[in-house]
Order: sequence, then structure tokens, then C-alpha cells
Amino acid sequence: MATKLNITNFPTGYQSLITNGKHAIVGDEPLNSKGTDLGFSPPELLLSGIAMCKAATVRFIARKNGWEIGNVDAELTQETKRGEDGRLSTKIATAISIEGDLSEEQKKELLAQADRCYVVRMIEGDWEIEHATEMKKEVAA
Repeated sequence: MATKLNITNFPTGYQSLITNGKHAIVGDEPLNSKGTDLGFSPPELLLSGIAMCKAATVRFIARKNGWEIGNVDAELTQETKRGEDGRLSTKIATAISIEGDLSEEQKKELLAQADRCYVVRMIEGDWEIEHATEMKKEVAA
């Protein structure tokens, strides 16, 4: 199933209203990039997708196995460097806290499954990002 997002970019800073038709969030750039810092930056949005998927995967696997857990908290950090050829190289570190009376083996299994969540597998897979085209506005009759 395809995922579709719509972005409306406003003239102030780089503020964007990001919507999937049911929910909306605000994106922006930080002040040092001439944004207004009123929303998540594009790298933060990408990182939040990874974080949410990892945490949700931990909860899914725990429920599937009947393991009682409480809060699942994740902290992700991202470091991006530019190589001599201009290409970017990104390292993401993840720390996850899982509340609950779990054995070490259960914790290891949950953390391993988090590393195989859907978004991580998607990012590690093949991408074909098409060049942008002009969006045609439909005229209401």
C-alpha cells in the first residue's frame, strides 16, 4: 500500500504543514538555517520515524509473546558527515529502555527485533527516488 503525504510550505521561515489527510504536524528548519524552529526539522522527522518504529516493534513482539511490559522509551542520535566525494554518511545510535519484569534473554530478543523493524528494513533496502515534477492543481467545477 502506498503512503501519501501532502506538504503546504508557508512563507515564514521554512514552516510546513505536513498531513496524511487525517493527521497533521509542523515541520520547519532551525534558526541557524533561517527557519523559525517551530517544528521538527527534516532530519528529526526521519529519525522520529525510525524511533517510533523501533519502540512499536518492541511492544508488538512483547504482546505477541505474552510478555508484560510498561513504557518503552527510545533515544536516538544521528551524526552525518560529508565525505571527500561529497556523499553523506550517517550513523544512528539507539538506546531503548523497556519497563517490565523481563529476563535478559527476553530483553535481548526485543532489542534485536527493534533493529529489524519495518522502517529500518525499508531504509536499508533499495530506493528509487524519482525526480520532482510539477504538481497539477485540480480545478473545482
